[in-house]
Amino acid sequence: MKFARLGAIGHETPTVLVDGTHYDVSSVTPDIDGAFLSSDGPAAVRAALEAGTLPAIENADALRIGAPIARPSAVICIGMNYAAHAAESGSLPPEIPIMFLKTPNTVVGPNDTVELPRGSEKTDWEVELGIVIGKRASYLDSPDESMDHIAGFVAANDVSERDFQMAVSGGQWSKGKCAPGFNPTGPWLVTPDEVDHQNLQLQSWVNGEIRQDSNTVDQIFNVKHVIWHLSQYLALEPGDLVLTGTPEGVALSGRFPYLAAGDVCEVEIEGLGRQRQQFIAHEKSNS
Repeated sequence: MKFARLGAIGHETPTVLVDGTHYDVSSVTPDIDGAFLSSDGPAAVRAALEAGTLPAIENADALRIGAPIARPSAVICIGMNYAAHAAESGSLPPEIPIMFLKTPNTVVGPNDTVELPRGSEKTDWEVELGIVIGKRASYLDSPDESMDHIAGFVAANDVSERDFQMAVSGGQWSKGKCAPGFNPTGPWLVTPDEVDHQNLQLQSWVNGEIRQDSNTVDQIFNVKHVIWHLSQYLALEPGDLVLTGTPEGVALSGRFPYLAAGDVCEVEIEGLGRQRQQFIAHEKSNS
């Protein structure tokens, strides 16, 4: 199944997408969140679809697309998980997964406008396969247990400010990862039965020009390994989002300019949908 959330920020309606039609699932759940994913929520939606009790949303195409999951309790990220991206970053492939964090308020809709941070000169794009947790994962015995804890997959753009990430980081990456809007997510949360998650094409474009073109088969640490490894150090909760790293083709490589006001970035993952963000200049706020 493909779950989505449509509507204005803070007022999204949970939906399920079937053959191009969005059906309102708010009679089953108030939101697509950890409580829904960890319960029999998806099965209840399937049963309601089969019973024909879910109303279609007639004006779905005119509505804003929100992130397909409500704000998670955590966003955990894996760095340099593709060998070619590690090389373009000037690093050897890691021997163990590199973990860093993004704040939950970075998660926004796939087509929402993103404001460049104040003083930013090195804002970068990163198409990534995202994992949404469906059942608490702590101290898993083996990678083979991981799939039992995964609710589905999403497309994500791990937007990064490289100067904040590296030059003024103090040795940690998260300063360059946590500006508002730095995690466009969606458009859909797709359940594992609908995608071959370890063989998905990932692509990104800036102003219509291709930047990244790779496949999740090239991950150094695959999805099962990532979830198992993380579970040895923290508890993954239902609704949490795990980003699995980006392939080569980012501005950090030196081959492309960084993002500037007016630029449009698009990312797409096979089976998980396409997203589009326009980047705008920072505007001084009175708040």
